[in-house]
Amino acid sequence: MGPTWEYDGYRPEEERLRESLCTLGNGYFATRGALPECTADDIHYPGTYAAGCYDRLTSEVAGRRVENEDMVNLPNWLPLRFRPAGGAWLTPDSAPVTEHHQVLHLAPGVLERRTGYGLPDGGTLQVRQLRLVHMADPHLAALRTEFTVEGGAADGIELEVEAALDGRVTNSAVARYRDLDGRHLTQVRTGTAEPGTVWLRCHTRTSRIECALAARLTADAPVTAVYEQERAVQHLRLRPGSGRPVTVDKTVALYTSHDPAIGDPLEAAVDHVGSAQDVDTLLETHAVAWEQLWRRTVLEVPGEAGSILRLHLFHVLQTLSPHTADLDVGVPARGLHGEAYRGHVFWDELFVLPYLNLHLPEVSRALLHYRHRRLDVACQSARELGRRGALYPWQSGSDGREETPQLHLNPRSGRWLPDRSRLQHHVGSAVAYNIWQYCEATGDIDFLHGEGAEMLLHIARFWADSAHYDAHLGRHRIRGVVGPDEYHDAYPGAAEPGLDDNAYTNVTAAWVLARTLDLLGALPEPRRRELTESAGLEEDEPARWEEVSRTLHVPFHDGVISQFEGYGDLAELDWHGYRKRYDDIRRLDRILEAEGDTVNRYKASKQADVLMLGYLFSASELRSLFHRLGARLDEPTWSATVDHYLQRTSHGSTLSGLVHGWVLARARRADAWDFVQEALRGDIADLQGGTTGEGIHLGAMAGTLDLVQRGLTGLETRGGALCLDPVPLPELSSYGFSIRYHGHWGVHLRLRSGLLEIAVPSSDRGLIDVCLRDRVVPVGPGETARLAVPQ
Repeated sequence: MGPTWEYDGYRPEEERLRESLCTLGNGYFATRGALPECTADDIHYPGTYAAGCYDRLTSEVAGRRVENEDMVNLPNWLPLRFRPAGGAWLTPDSAPVTEHHQVLHLAPGVLERRTGYGLPDGGTLQVRQLRLVHMADPHLAALRTEFTVEGGAADGIELEVEAALDGRVTNSAVARYRDLDGRHLTQVRTGTAEPGTVWLRCHTRTSRIECALAARLTADAPVTAVYEQERAVQHLRLRPGSGRPVTVDKTVALYTSHDPAIGDPLEAAVDHVGSAQDVDTLLETHAVAWEQLWRRTVLEVPGEAGSILRLHLFHVLQTLSPHTADLDVGVPARGLHGEAYRGHVFWDELFVLPYLNLHLPEVSRALLHYRHRRLDVACQSARELGRRGALYPWQSGSDGREETPQLHLNPRSGRWLPDRSRLQHHVGSAVAYNIWQYCEATGDIDFLHGEGAEMLLHIARFWADSAHYDAHLGRHRIRGVVGPDEYHDAYPGAAEPGLDDNAYTNVTAAWVLARTLDLLGALPEPRRRELTESAGLEEDEPARWEEVSRTLHVPFHDGVISQFEGYGDLAELDWHGYRKRYDDIRRLDRILEAEGDTVNRYKASKQADVLMLGYLFSASELRSLFHRLGARLDEPTWSATVDHYLQRTSHGSTLSGLVHGWVLARARRADAWDFVQEALRGDIADLQGGTTGEGIHLGAMAGTLDLVQRGLTGLETRGGALCLDPVPLPELSSYGFSIRYHGHWGVHLRLRSGLLEIAVPSSDRGLIDVCLRDRVVPVGPGETARLAVPQ
């Protein structure tokens, strides 16, 4: 069945991690890879999540009433447990296990498990299961279970099997959220539709989303249904013969009231599961859908790195599939794989869309529409600060308001602390960057001149209105923000949160202003007039934008770019001492707070901040940006800046290794591979210490794919051409991938032995101009170009 991701043996301490990495999904909903015979406890967590399904609750925390919106854990469709008749239910935690093996078959998108349970008579019950969440039909999932008895009194064994739909679930996967109300489901009702089929319906408590599931059980035995409180249960008895498997198939349909073109979700679920094909056919059609996706996302990387990248691609496609294009959803930072970050949308799309743009551009466009639909709310947020334009939230959910919690828990100290990350106003620049990248990659002028132009104008307007002129400096300044670093949210001893002139914020704000001015100048006059009239753009605003884009203050200290104004005055941390005292200092902020100290006092970063500029912009573009701002950024200054922050970053985010690997591939190639490996292993090795079990890190996974696609090739979609500037790493010197570019499907690029090969499939499209440093080569449909890569 092609490439696999496998786990051997049962290890309770690894179960949450395995469940996340064995999650199955189709962009509409996903279910964690939990064992169907196990219920939610400290070891297992069988969560199911539908994209965009949120609910808001209020909790009492630390003497304050706080409101949080969560991606809802929906009723559990997995339950299927079994036991020898009259015996105890079998689970790996309560019965002897003779073997246990899980295999995630990546090519067909199927999870297989094999477990052997020891029986009292000395025999063994072999359990084999195949699971899918259908990639062609987004509402269907299926579970096939085969029971075989070997040894002992095999022919005398009778098995009792119980399958269920369970509505007694809560959001309780993340320990640090457990003081918050997690009971999102109410009005749980169950019933039967026809022999072998049961259903469950419920509502979310405040968002009033109706969810309905229907399950059909098929076996060579009579099926009876009973109804417990908030559970629809089906029973059957089986007599597997010696070495002869008996099969139970469970097919499930899931609908919500958010779905278009349906009447009642329950009626839709019951009808759909009733007409669903048998599991053999579902496995076939599911595999075909996956084969089509793999063809659109060809990735050829040898060795262990290639295996991990394939897993990363699998999870990106399960979260953001072609089905996503029909939904009003953003990029959930932890996928549809768990409850960390409450399922919220952050800036992680900055690391995801550049990959999707060149493979599934319709999905990228849909994700940008999520931002456009919330533009009015972003403009309202800006007005509440007394500014014009649009302020997009750091954390977004259902309706675009700021979802960043007011408090967060430090697990080391047990204290609830103010959460100031909502001051990361740079998320607006990420939205603007993604609009520009999408349009460059696709040539989608309609979007750029339509919704894209509206968002860019309002984001630029916010930055211009946020900048205040400092006569002493003779520059404009942006005060009271938090940068990507996140450790620093205030000056030492300051009464108010926020920092001044975060370099990343100011440089990206200047970029947004410059690009928006370029766009306004290029718009057809009728459209420019419509846009400026609708926005109420005043006549003098573009001139102010031009001025601010050239005069924003970028601080320096000791010959390097300062993370923010005053950074150079902070104390140096005893890095050696803290590494000796603590096994892991990635979350240095928690360590220092538990000691009664604060990371705000030190030159210490959680993750890349200034260096993010080298991730977003090529060296030439970054030099040009600094030149526009009246600052010089030569190679020695950038190299010194990279070294400075490299020595002062704890990498408390999976994105940090990715950014450092990307930057070092060009700035200091010999050190790049260590960080590339860190990015690749972030989730599979759970390097952040237990966080992967709460959900994958989608931005980091997609970012590793883009590292191969754009980072190592230097690929830029600029000015209607494919521009390349490869930097071969010795550890990753041969690789290939296909992209979709300006209407060309399956443009294949391969780099090996210092040779770059570009093959354009036959079509009626025009030539592609391929730029390799200073050389331009036109490549037509049906042609292949082979170019020597300058060393």
